Formats: sequence, C-alpha cells, structure tokens
Amino acid sequence: MSTRPTVLFVCVHNAGRSQMAAGYARALSGGRVDVRSGGSEPGTAINPAAIEAMREEGIDISEAVPQLLQTDDVRAADAVITMGCGDACPIFPGKRYEDWELEDPAGKDLETVRRVRDDIKRRVRALLEELDPTLVA
Repeated sequence: MSTRPTVLFVCVHNAGRSQMAAGYARALSGGRVDVRSGGSEPGTAINPAAIEAMREEGIDISEAVPQLLQTDDVRAADAVITMGCGDACPIFPGKRYEDWELEDPAGKDLETVRRVRDDIKRRVRALLEELDPTLVA
C-alpha cells in the first residue's frame, strides 16, 4: 500500500471515547495508520478512568491532550468516526463516515469505562480490517 490510511475519531470532549479509539488504532495497526482525534467542545484533560482502563490494556494515553476538531483533519481523513457529537462534524464527499453509538464514559466508574473500552476495541479492530485486512495482526 503506497499511502497510509488516515482515521479521525471525534467525540464531544475528545477526552474519553475518541482518545481510547485513537490509542487502539495506533496500537492495533502497529503505527501503520495515521490517527487523529478531536472534539466539538474539547475538555481540559483526558478522563482519568479512560487513562486507567487503557493502561490495563498496555496502551498509554496519559500524554494526550483534548483537541478542537479541525475541518482540515476531516478533509485529510479516509474514515471519520463520530461518537455522539451529532452534526458538529463537517461532511465532505467521498469520505467514509460512521457514527458509533457509545456510552459517554465521562464521570462514570472504571467498570463502566472498561465496558466502553472493550466495545471501542472491537469496533476499531473491525474498522482496521475493513480499511486494509493486513493492518491488524
């Protein structure tokens, strides 16, 4: 494959779901996918329960910083995955868009965040396999 696929994960605060998805996409693809994330209303810090849940999987998202969703990130992406941000994401022809209905882990206990994390892992693995079956080991 000559160009690496680019995947953009978007949620409201860019502090939980999209950061966990980005962490999985980087880890499961072995860095062979360009991964971006953003939020329609970015929070001030990553959800500590999301950091802990991902640490249990051996993935460190503690250095991530919530970012404002940028139109250029959407334009550059091959796949745009939204998670509860509604119509905040601009639409460009020819892009793959998916809306993943996931519980917002903000303020939830670690057990709830683990359930959300596991759902995200399953969905990211399926997405990567659809983009390129050679991406996931």
